[in-house]
Amino acid sequence: MFYGTYTYKIDEKGRVPLPPNFRRQTKGSVMLKRGMDRCIEVYPTDVWDKLAGELAARVVSPLKRRRLNRIVFGSAFNASFDKQGRIMLPAGLREYAAITDVAAVVGANDRIELWNEKLLEEEKTIAEQQESQIIEEFGV
Repeated sequence: MFYGTYTYKIDEKGRVPLPPNFRRQTKGSVMLKRGMDRCIEVYPTDVWDKLAGELAARVVSPLKRRRLNRIVFGSAFNASFDKQGRIMLPAGLREYAAITDVAAVVGANDRIELWNEKLLEEEKTIAEQQESQIIEEFGV
C-alpha cells in the first residue's frame, strides 16, 4: 500500500526519485500512464497486469475497446529504477501532467500519482470539500 505525499525535483533528464518505501514495494520496475485527473499514474507491474486483465475481461463494444486500449495502453511506459532510485518520466507524460521542475509524489493505495504541485493543491481543495459525502457513500 502506498501512502503519504513527498516532493522531489525533476532532474535535467526528466528523472524523478521515488521514496525508498515505494521503491521496495515495486520490485525494481513500474508502469507509467496518463492519469484521469491530469497526473501520471505509477503502477507496480503486478497491479498493472491485474488492471490489464480486468480491462480485457470487460464486455464492451469493439469500438469502445479499441479506444480504451489506445488511451490506456498507448500512453503507458515501463520504467526501471536507476542506482539512485529514479525513474525516467517520458516528455509526453510530463507535458500532460504539467510537471516541469518539481513533482509531488502521492501514495494512492495500490498506485502512486505524480502531480504538478499547483494542480495537486487544486484537486485536494475539491476533494476536501467533498470528503464527507464520499465517505458517507462508502458507508464508513
